[in-house]
Amino acid sequence: MYKVVVYVPLADADKVRKAIGDAGGGKIGAYSHCSFSSRGTGRFTPSEGAKPAIGEIGKPQEVEEERIEFICETYCLDDVIAAIRKIHPYEEPAIEAWKVEMK
Repeated sequence: MYKVVVYVPLADADKVRKAIGDAGGGKIGAYSHCSFSSRGTGRFTPSEGAKPAIGEIGKPQEVEEERIEFICETYCLDDVIAAIRKIHPYEEPAIEAWKVEMK
């Protein structure tokens, strides 16, 4: 099992959560599409060569984002990450994944 975290602009959070669940992420027992979200401020500065969905090259940017975290079984991790990358508005979404033990 993996714990996965992704940060997404508020306006896109629902469609990213749906893509995660549809790809098999967030399954716990007889429940699907399970996740937890918290809100915060994402900060970044697009560098030369970037194609930012929000902001301009060389200018610091702040965006209200949701941190979406969920459990993902090993067999579908690659599919879930691919689904996030396909639907996420950012050119380079911040995605973290690490192994966990469920009790």
